[in-house]
Amino acid sequence: MDIRLLLIIVFTILIHASETLSYSIRLGGIKLAKIMVATSLTGIILLISRTSNMIQGPLVGGMVDVAKENGDPSIVIMPFRLILLSASIGTLLALFLYPTFTKLSISMIKRLEVDGSILGMMKVTNIQKLRYTRQYVTIPRLEMIHRLRIGGIPKRIMLINMIVTGVYTVGVLATLYATLLSPQSATASNQMTGLINGIATILLTLLLDPQIAILTERSLQQENGVAIMNKTFGWLMISRFLGTVLAQLFFIPFAHVIVWTSSFLKSLLG
Repeated sequence: MDIRLLLIIVFTILIHASETLSYSIRLGGIKLAKIMVATSLTGIILLISRTSNMIQGPLVGGMVDVAKENGDPSIVIMPFRLILLSASIGTLLALFLYPTFTKLSISMIKRLEVDGSILGMMKVTNIQKLRYTRQYVTIPRLEMIHRLRIGGIPKRIMLINMIVTGVYTVGVLATLYATLLSPQSATASNQMTGLINGIATILLTLLLDPQIAILTERSLQQENGVAIMNKTFGWLMISRFLGTVLAQLFFIPFAHVIVWTSSFLKSLLG
């Protein structure tokens, strides 16, 4: 495997794992009844991961250049599908690490309250304490799957999460592939990369994040609120995984839609 492709795969795994694990921070905030502190920490992680996803374009640009030189767009299909697969792997990794990171998040939230800032948390003394993180390690058990029975879960939120995740995951790669399918519209197609990811990010922020915030606030008023949100976050992570799988189906059709849209805009603007 090309070293550049391997780096992109590792980078993609880390992006999707970190974004999915943001749910563990939310749950840690619910357990401590420190919603605002947890939300602040979650917001920083989501901002970094959602912005980092846009860096994917320049990283895979070399593959696109090789395909252009060979005049064969199909060269990039398999590498791009491997990158999409790595998004699914990152999400599955987050599902496995969820119990561990929930415990670790509780410690991070407490630390953030003491230090007052993310920079304060990064002090040398705090970084040295990372060697004790093994005490937080929790292996997922089969009984956790039993708790994820679908009843009572807001299915509309899951569907939104799945579809938007699919678009967000495939946006950059489909746009780059579109530039190979229609070189004459390459400039217009490239400019749609930020637009597509921006729309997906806005949809996540407007449609999903407020709903999760409402569910979180309600959980604080319920006796079994932690269990309910633990179950909800579990299904949201699963819907994210399904969204990354859906991205595989979106890939080729989405690229053709981008080509058509770019050609239409080009003809419209003369």
